[in-house]
Amino acid sequence: METSDAILTRRSVHKVTDRVPERRTIERLLEAAVRAPTHHLTQPWRFVVLAGEERDRLGRAWARGVERAGKDSSGIVAKVRRAPVIVCVIERPKLHLPKVVEIEEHHATGAALQNILLTAHDLGLGAMLRTGPACSMPEVREVLGVEDDELVAGFVYLGYPQEGAEERPMTRRIAAAELTEWRGL
Repeated sequence: METSDAILTRRSVHKVTDRVPERRTIERLLEAAVRAPTHHLTQPWRFVVLAGEERDRLGRAWARGVERAGKDSSGIVAKVRRAPVIVCVIERPKLHLPKVVEIEEHHATGAALQNILLTAHDLGLGAMLRTGPACSMPEVREVLGVEDDELVAGFVYLGYPQEGAEERPMTRRIAAAELTEWRGL
């Protein structure tokens, strides 16, 4: 698959089978992630890959965080079972180094996430990026071993697409022409 084709045809795949991708396949995704551009080559990320019971541990921690907030947690564990593998992307900003700017670390981690999603698509996997309140819950941070100077950038739900999952229409996007101002060209 050409890179531009992967970018233009990638979509979040919500429905995947229970088939667990091979470890070597997941390693390819992570190898692509670490090739993302980083200012000063800080590589401000690490990964926690969860499958099986480890997904449930994450789900139970998430449910405790939801309950602490006074909300209903009844469907949380089921949410983490939507995919056989979850790749947790942890950002480790290297702000102690000279010249490192925090926003550059966020951009680099976002690029690493995109590389995971594009490579998954290229390899025929279904993937979906999840973020939200769970990323900052102390209960979730603890079960993932997230340090005080780290943050959870997102969760990539990963598996093989269910039949027909790729057939839904692409989400409408604002055309680039409507968002672009040309100067001097």
